[in-house]
Amino acid sequence: MRTILVASSKGGAGKSTLSTSLAAHFAVDGKRTVLVDADKQHSSTRWCEKRAHLDTAVLPIDGTVKNWQKQIPENTQVVIIDSPAGAMGDDLDPYIELADAVLVPVLPSMIDIEATVPFLNSMAKNARVKKKKLPIGLVSNRLKPWTNASQQAVEQLKSWPYSVVGELRDTQAYVLMVALGKSVFDYNSEQLRSHQEDWAPILKWLKKVI
Repeated sequence: MRTILVASSKGGAGKSTLSTSLAAHFAVDGKRTVLVDADKQHSSTRWCEKRAHLDTAVLPIDGTVKNWQKQIPENTQVVIIDSPAGAMGDDLDPYIELADAVLVPVLPSMIDIEATVPFLNSMAKNARVKKKKLPIGLVSNRLKPWTNASQQAVEQLKSWPYSVVGELRDTQAYVLMVALGKSVFDYNSEQLRSHQEDWAPILKWLKKVI
């Protein structure tokens, strides 16, 4: 069983969108997939409920309750954890304990980049992170690649001690897909294939580290 934690202390960074997209990718790939929703807003749970009728359904588990780990079926192949909103290092320990890798979405603005620094610093205090036994990858999210702001944000993130493992463009496609309980991986149109290509480096990194 592979477990991926998606975490960010900054609200609106795209944590749930990243979580649901990853869950859909693995489900479409034929993996028995669970999405642990530890965010009190339960956006990921509602997404799972909307796709429950599909052959590629994803099982939602409430990660805000005690002993949520025991609800994960034994035959599960992939677990995606949508972490609590605003959680810092210590708050994430129960989820970090199970994680094989962590993805941190970051928006291309100084406010978001500056807010991510203390979050990563709090994560760095975890024993597994200290010993470099837990891979952490940054995902530049909602980029407008043609703008100086996005280009500068990516360059700044690349100077940090964590790898920038993906760059996802700003598009309404994710908003529309989440509302339907779907993802960009559920379709094969030319437009959505280009969005799938944005994910290739992220998926390649995950395959490498876990």
